Amino acid sequence: MTLAQQAQEAFAEGGALARADVHFQPRQGQTEMAVAVAQTIAEGGALVVEAGTGVGKTFAYLVPALLSGERVLVSTATKALQDQLFARDLPLLVQTLGLPVRMALLKGRASYLCLHRMEQARQDVVAQERGVARVLAKVEEWSRTTRSGDLAELTGLDDRSPVIPLVTSTRENCLGSQCPRFRECHLHAARRSALAADVVVINHHLFFADLAVRESGMAELLPTVRVVIFDEAHQINETGVQFLGLQLSTGQMADLARDVLACGMLHARGLVDWQAVSAQLECAARQLRLAVGPDRAGARLRWADTAPDGVDSAAWNAALYGVCASCAVVQESLDSVSELAPDFQRLYERCTELLARAALFSGAASPAQVRWVDAGGQQVRMVESPLDIAESMRSRVLSAPVPAQQDEDDGGWPAPASGPGRAWVFTSATLGTDETLSWFTERAGLQGARVLRVSSPFDYAGQAALYVPRHLPAPADPAHSSALARWIAPAAQKLGGRTLVLTTTLKALRAIGDALKTTLEASHALEILVQGDWPKRRLMERFREGSDHGQPGCILVASATFWEGFDVPGDALQLVVIDKLPFPPPGDPLVEARSTQLERAGQKPFTAYALPEAAVALKQGAGRLIRRETDRGILVVGDTRLVTMGYGKRLMAALPPLARLESEQAFEQALLALTRPSTTDPSCP
Repeated sequence: MTLAQQAQEAFAEGGALARADVHFQPRQGQTEMAVAVAQTIAEGGALVVEAGTGVGKTFAYLVPALLSGERVLVSTATKALQDQLFARDLPLLVQTLGLPVRMALLKGRASYLCLHRMEQARQDVVAQERGVARVLAKVEEWSRTTRSGDLAELTGLDDRSPVIPLVTSTRENCLGSQCPRFRECHLHAARRSALAADVVVINHHLFFADLAVRESGMAELLPTVRVVIFDEAHQINETGVQFLGLQLSTGQMADLARDVLACGMLHARGLVDWQAVSAQLECAARQLRLAVGPDRAGARLRWADTAPDGVDSAAWNAALYGVCASCAVVQESLDSVSELAPDFQRLYERCTELLARAALFSGAASPAQVRWVDAGGQQVRMVESPLDIAESMRSRVLSAPVPAQQDEDDGGWPAPASGPGRAWVFTSATLGTDETLSWFTERAGLQGARVLRVSSPFDYAGQAALYVPRHLPAPADPAHSSALARWIAPAAQKLGGRTLVLTTTLKALRAIGDALKTTLEASHALEILVQGDWPKRRLMERFREGSDHGQPGCILVASATFWEGFDVPGDALQLVVIDKLPFPPPGDPLVEARSTQLERAGQKPFTAYALPEAAVALKQGAGRLIRRETDRGILVVGDTRLVTMGYGKRLMAALPPLARLESEQAFEQALLALTRPSTTDPSCP
């Protein structure tokens, strides 16, 4: 029996999945995808699958991958999805299929406790603060019992906690095999486990970080794997661009200065004036931030000349020179004590790399790259990046040699593999708007891949409706956000919360969030949750709880990462409001560079780039609404351009086939239907 036939049988009525779960229902789209994945694994090559919400794409790629008996690498978009795959989906399928499969979870450095760094953390100035010291004590207590060292085990640890950089390592500060705690290293143990496993679950950041610097352990892992699957593949281009470029931040400089001071005072006190050396580098970093100016916080500045746009060239270059000079002083100081501890040797290497990057950014940018500066509130980050990952994917990923045959006697991989080449599977609910999925395939260098589109099994026209309020100000009008908030408030009150507001900018996020708080919080009937006020995980948990346990209902106002990967099935979410059409920001240097490239090729940037980007983002946002066959809800787009502009038809075509509400009265009636005791009532939109 072929692998495709085995996969088809597993998903059939009376198959392995149906026997294990009485609620399992065969879905044509899921089976079609599973067969295509099985064929790709058997024959080699690349498969790109857009699988609509509800298809069950996770099982559709995992079942044939497990049945194949091949070593498999699965990459997801986020650590949360990694944990779900490793802790829930994979164990369930391994048990259902009765397969002896070894599984491993591998994350990036920042996810694992570094025992050596934790021991040094008490010497850090930041650790002297009462709140930080309390959290550090909790980490120290947990470190005595954890086996994995994965910080995700620590419930209540905020992702933004200042303790995390104190107790985790980076590529720059890791001592490797010279570390006194190397034999107990959690990261090293996770990598060993991954090398011994049949199925390894990683994330896109880890994959591309390794592609860029060959440091994450993937260099040893990937050559032993014949099947590679990217879930949530629509994110790999932006993730790859982020890692395949070159970056240098004032945060890296400050971290180096802090580590030099702590290490110097611990191992070589009195031999060098460590406080002065550290202060000089911190001062140089501060001068670089000041050169950008205080009014640029949150901006991304184009950098096509000797300095970023709007920044004084003389001040900028003087600040960069100051960074180089300070690094040279740090190098000299570390060199004088390098034999006293391995920490000093690693710090010297970090300083050398930082100096090399500062020197590179002091020169002109490569013609094939785009350069810009991210001006954050606390730090400045310089970036030089490729426009997409197509060339890197073709030359460094897809063309990588297939794994060698494993020798069962010695555990090595001595002989070249025979048979089919490596199998690559890329899948997501949103990969483009045309039949060839060119939005994704062209940027990922996958023009020759097999493409499959599998529609969602949901009855969107019966389960949900779309409404565009016609009375709102134009999207460019400063009054748009406040007007939209005033319109949202009574609708959310009628639903008792259950409302997610997705914004296209942080400015709109704050404006809508503040307006809703002003309007509704005094009544205590609803709780207004705004991204940034709490950690993301806590916001998600609170929103999913809704009005359970006597709590008020919720409105969540969010941006960025909440447009995708946020799953709220059931009645907890019934109204999704998108403030504006999500076109790429026109002033963004990467957007400008991509637009310029298209113009040179004779194409129209709006049609070839901005419109497909907006369509994919709109589809992602709309996908938050319906997650199950029994869900009911309304999607509101607060941007009249969707129904008044010619390009609106193309954007509308990217959305699921929702029922259309043409008037405020129709919207009110649909809203009323959602407030009935059972939202599964057939008369619900």
